Amino acid sequence: MAARTDSTMPGDGDPALGEFPVQAPGTRRWLFADQLGPHFLDAPDQPVLLVESRGVFRRRRFHRQKAHLLLSALRHRAAELGDQAVFLQTDSYAEALDQVHEPLSVCAPTTWPARDFVLRRPGVTVLEARGFVTRQSDFRRWAGGRGRQRLLMDDYYRVARRVHDVLMDGDQPAGGTWNLDHDNRQPPPADGRVDAPAPWWPVEDEIDQQVRAELDAWEAAGDVSFVGDDGPRLFPVTHAETTERLEDFLTHRLRAFGPYEDAMLTGDPWLAHSMLSASLNLGLVDPADVVHRADAAWRESVAAGDPLPLNSVEGFVRQVMGWRDWIWHLYWQLGREYRHGNALDAHEEVPGWMGELEAEAVGANCLSSVLSDVRERGWVHHIPRLMVLGNYALQRGIEPLAITDWFHRVFVDGYDWVMVANVVGMSQHADGGVLATKPYAAGGAYIDRMSDYCGGCRYDPKKRVGEDACPFTAGYWAFLERNRERLAGNSRMRQPLTGLTRLKDLEVVVDQERRRGTDAP
Repeated sequence: MAARTDSTMPGDGDPALGEFPVQAPGTRRWLFADQLGPHFLDAPDQPVLLVESRGVFRRRRFHRQKAHLLLSALRHRAAELGDQAVFLQTDSYAEALDQVHEPLSVCAPTTWPARDFVLRRPGVTVLEARGFVTRQSDFRRWAGGRGRQRLLMDDYYRVARRVHDVLMDGDQPAGGTWNLDHDNRQPPPADGRVDAPAPWWPVEDEIDQQVRAELDAWEAAGDVSFVGDDGPRLFPVTHAETTERLEDFLTHRLRAFGPYEDAMLTGDPWLAHSMLSASLNLGLVDPADVVHRADAAWRESVAAGDPLPLNSVEGFVRQVMGWRDWIWHLYWQLGREYRHGNALDAHEEVPGWMGELEAEAVGANCLSSVLSDVRERGWVHHIPRLMVLGNYALQRGIEPLAITDWFHRVFVDGYDWVMVANVVGMSQHADGGVLATKPYAAGGAYIDRMSDYCGGCRYDPKKRVGEDACPFTAGYWAFLERNRERLAGNSRMRQPLTGLTRLKDLEVVVDQERRRGTDAP
């Protein structure tokens, strides 16, 4: 199938964007490894096909904990279903399907290549995608006639809130305001402690032990290679475990979530975050149920006279049915070629120390701490991803598709549909401003304000020249100078670019950062 160009609009003859049926009663349901919750079946007793493809791990070098999580979730689902499921462990999906001699149905997969594959297979009925609050067909109708620059998350989020009656008071938003982000940008508490207990943790079982032993054997045989540290498993692999984590979050952690949503702490990577992203992206829980339960928790707390802060509840709902759904829809709406955008002409490779998660090679506390968290757990929340890792790649001119692939591989919740728009568009501004009206570039002052990383660091966030010049502060100005002409037409960049003219040491800063390049700072 010929690749779509950016100018091709959805629905122009691409079967991957077709109007799919909702159900195919009576057929065996083929579940991909990110479609493992009960909401992917038409009936609880529907026969199921599960496929474990070892070849996936040969093609890309994933984080070890991501591989463990995927295999554990798939095998736990097979164990739950028992004789209801045919579970095939093969080298490829094609090899598995060649062993199946009955009609199959499958909910539309979450990537372009996977959709192309299922659409080519005879005897497979492709159904509308599940696992999101809003439907792909509804988004396409909403987006019809809007230019790319008008596909705003907040606009669609408001429509979705109304349609699904989440945090609504009649036809108006609860509390009278749609967006409470302004209340959710506080720096971390001075004492470094967020008023939330530790998250609920799963307990590994025999399936986890078996998965770990097999991954060890694969690596020892040189068959596959991973990056990052091994377990213990930190994320749910079943619907029941996910429900436990959700209930724990709503009961004990949601109250503290909002204010410090963007804060970063060295000793507390979780803060009050839900840590449900991996479970949602494995399809273990229906996100519509998640947001309705959050809505119900808020209403119950109001009725009990001890209301949950609305900014915390709305901030969580915005993440699940706002941002997550929007990124999913844009993956399809923006087309196959969107991933290849490179508006800032960035071509540096992902440096080896970053690719290997070598935190000890890095002297900058923020970058070293975040890399260490990724290596140990395969997870950090959205601000370290955007404002430390993504900010570094943006400033240093790392090729957008290469850093997108890195994010995909090293995060336990990373999937193609998740990372393409998030990294290519928002983080790296490689789409020229479709997702974000200006690049998310920031100097050390932002990191200093929103974290405890800068205390004791060898670099000074206030300095841009010299041995102790912060690589983010100096890198910010070098980034602006390198992209001065490309960003000249962006009204939101007028003030920062004007600031370049006031830097008497700009030439020294640019030369310093050119020599530093992508060496470990």
